[in-house]
Order: sequence, then structure tokens, then C-alpha cells
Amino acid sequence: MTSNTNKPNRLFWIIGVIALIWNSMGIDGYINQVYQTKRFKTMYTEEQLEIIFNLPSYVTAAFAIAVFSSVIASILFLLRKKLAKTFFLIGLIAVSVQTFYNVFLNPGKEMYRTVEYSMLILIPLFALFLYWYTKKCADDGILN
Repeated sequence: MTSNTNKPNRLFWIIGVIALIWNSMGIDGYINQVYQTKRFKTMYTEEQLEIIFNLPSYVTAAFAIAVFSSVIASILFLLRKKLAKTFFLIGLIAVSVQTFYNVFLNPGKEMYRTVEYSMLILIPLFALFLYWYTKKCADDGILN
């Protein structure tokens, strides 16, 4: 049995913890949206809620896959497992599906505010970064 002698640096742990927190917040958002909680409903107008609650099922499924696979990936990353790369890739693909819908197909996109546009940029970029960084860590022998 071989052991990994490449020790992660402080940045590795910081990125891992931020990834876990960020993606856990995604699960919170998903649960609030799917269960139509009071907290979620106070964030949007009735017109926006009508669109959100009638999203195509594949968009809601992509949301679930993105956040749950990314939390699993974050945990695997912190455990220094190469399998994290696969789960971050699954999350990245799901985020891409969701983003494509929100940018090109969503009938409510004319109601987007600065926050929505910011998230449409930030979420895919962070998902791409996490996949890239995890791939780099795997290639450098930090993940086993």
C-alpha cells in the first residue's frame, strides 16, 4: 500500500472549507425552493414565484444534482480523495444545464436584477474553479 507524501498547504484547506460552506448554502437554497418555505417566498414577487415554482423538472433536477454532488465533492476533497474530481465535474455539468436555461430559456429573465445576474456568473465560475483546482490537486498527488 502506498501512502501519499504530498501534504496539502493551507490554501487547500481554505478552499475546501469554503467549497463545503458554499455548496451547503446551495442545498439550503434548493430545499427552500422545492419546499416553498416562507423564507424563500419573502425573497421574490408573486410573479417571480410563479415562474420559479413552475420551472421544468429537468432544471429542478439539475439544481439538485449540482448542489448535492458538489457537497459530496467538497467532503471528498477535504478527505483528500480523487473521487472529488468526478463529483465536482457532475456538479459543473448540472450547473451548466441550469445556467443555460436561466440565460436563454427562462421566461422570467427580464425580471432579473443585479443579484440574479451576478449569481449567473459567479456560480458557474466557482464550479469551474473547484473542478480545475481539484483536478490540479489530483495531478499533484495531493488527492489519493
